[in-house]
Amino acid sequence: MKRLTRIPDAGRIAGVCAGLAAYLGVDVTFVRLAWLVLSIVPGCLIGGLIAYLVAWAVMPPEWNVPGTVPGPRLRRSVTDVRIAGVCAGIAEFLTVDPTIVRLAWALLTIFPGAIVLGVLAYLVAWALMPKASAPPLQAVPATP
Repeated sequence: MKRLTRIPDAGRIAGVCAGLAAYLGVDVTFVRLAWLVLSIVPGCLIGGLIAYLVAWAVMPPEWNVPGTVPGPRLRRSVTDVRIAGVCAGIAEFLTVDPTIVRLAWALLTIFPGAIVLGVLAYLVAWALMPKASAPPLQAVPATP
């Protein structure tokens, strides 16, 4: 049986998100981003912080465990960038069209009149998501 533990060696603060990512088999950046967005967007920043502290206290630590899960990584796009590549990176991770993610983000930002929270969530995603590596350059044969 798989146990839910936190992985302090792979974590930024206490390894709670790294432990959740390992347990769920997803990228840790996705878990961090989801935790922060769900804490910011509903206006429950204090609730998200308290939930993290409770998870830190309840989840037992597991040391010397690799924190990365093989598979696709959530990264900002370098090829399809409008502002910072956040929406395109999420779209690449979910294998959907980036326009759908951009439209959904915009609608969710202005829907309850919480444009500040949507912008704040985007800035947090920009800070949390690592930038993808640039695609390799390919030589194009010159025509005479």
